[in-house]
Amino acid sequence: MPTFPVSFESKKQSLFLFLCGLFLTNALIAEIIGAKIFSVEALLGMSPAQIPLFGTQLDFNMSAGVVNWPVVFITSDIINEYFGKRGVRRISYLTAGFIVYMFVAIYATTELPPAQFWLDVNKTDSLGNPLNIGEGFNKIFRQGLGIMVGSVVAFLIGQILDVTIFAWLRKRTGSKQIWLRATGSTLFSQLVDSFVVIFIAFYLFGDWSVTQVLSVGSINYIYKGIVALMMTPILYIAHAVINRYLGEENAHKLAEEAHSQVEE
Repeated sequence: MPTFPVSFESKKQSLFLFLCGLFLTNALIAEIIGAKIFSVEALLGMSPAQIPLFGTQLDFNMSAGVVNWPVVFITSDIINEYFGKRGVRRISYLTAGFIVYMFVAIYATTELPPAQFWLDVNKTDSLGNPLNIGEGFNKIFRQGLGIMVGSVVAFLIGQILDVTIFAWLRKRTGSKQIWLRATGSTLFSQLVDSFVVIFIAFYLFGDWSVTQVLSVGSINYIYKGIVALMMTPILYIAHAVINRYLGEENAHKLAEEAHSQVEE
């Protein structure tokens, strides 16, 4: 087993804590904002795409959670590279636990009776239309609860698939072809994740049709696939920064040690 200097052990721990913090923070943010469905065409000032798919005209409408999930994907791959299956599983189970904790905390807040002055102060929207902010709060966050349940299930399935495929590809490519194992594992795992989370969140907990689930799930997966490819240069930059921080030789030893444990 490789031996490392004391200073390196400190850097390794700091790196793992930073990556785990980045992973956890973005996963929780994605859960909270995921209840909003936004229009990509409107964001870009374009007309609706109206793509014929599943017997309907499909527009590029996606959960706002897609803004943060790419950071989770790339962080997961970096943790996997340097800390192996064990490292990814630790943060994945921890994140799932915190998502459940957040689920319970948010549900509890929606059960709290609203103060009358809060309802009165916020009784109209920016256009002067009547607004029940208490009902709006509950509707948004309880819809978000469905996303959280779906995400916990889809997240764990996706992470297990991602870490398994990543390790399988690394065993065959060694330390080379980072893009192949990172992008390949992400594309496969997110194929499952994209549809599971939408189905649970908006079909089981909501009132979407199967067609809507398939449509939005397809758009989300297309987006994730494009982003996974576009983030390949960022992945290489991240590896270069980490290798410089740890030292090229130490970084290589750390990665090899992590994946030799996987093969045991």
